[in-house]
Amino acid sequence: MADKILVVDDEDKIRAVIRKYGEFEGYEIYEASNGMDAVELCRENDYNLIIMDVMMPELDGFSACGAIKKIKDIPVIMLSARGEEYDRIHGFEVGVDDYVMKPFSPKELMMRINVVINRNRNSSGNNLDTADVFTYEGLEVNFTARTVSVDGKRIDMSPKEYDLLFYMVRNRNIALTREQLITEVWGYDYYGEDRTLDTHVKLLRNSLGPYRELLVTLRGVGYRFEVTQ
Repeated sequence: MADKILVVDDEDKIRAVIRKYGEFEGYEIYEASNGMDAVELCRENDYNLIIMDVMMPELDGFSACGAIKKIKDIPVIMLSARGEEYDRIHGFEVGVDDYVMKPFSPKELMMRINVVINRNRNSSGNNLDTADVFTYEGLEVNFTARTVSVDGKRIDMSPKEYDLLFYMVRNRNIALTREQLITEVWGYDYYGEDRTLDTHVKLLRNSLGPYRELLVTLRGVGYRFEVTQ
């Protein structure tokens, strides 16, 4: 059965291009021209992925994504002509899985679609190769339940924050390069886009609060999750 993708954009040409390339790759493509229609479609149907534009009439992409995430856990790739860090942070906070800037390469978009769908499918299998729970002082990372607690309080994070933290904890005390983190956590080849990784590290440090210092910046290299145990 083909994976179903909902393309949400108020520009007909953008939807047409994504439909052309998506159908060529074997996906079933569905369309919505605004965020309000996208939310209603997601109430009534299931999709494997949503491609969502930011600037749309009636309901913007951020608001639509937030509303959809309350209904169903569908991965979202956000399209945006704006590259400000605030927009990227806001998108990740509402649950966006990936961010693609306009104008975009249709071939690259198809690659990212494939990676996000496969990653979401694999993560649902709950295939773990390490201990189910990691604890360090008041920090608890539960891989099985996919939860993080700080000093007994459950912390809500974006999907990608969980992925990044889990990978770094599993590889604790190891220097992880930017290229390695992008490839292993995001799943696609590194294109020199540092802002996505840096933005998520900033969000993750804010979420960890008193344990933010465990995420050590290795200048010119990447990051390390550093603990003494």
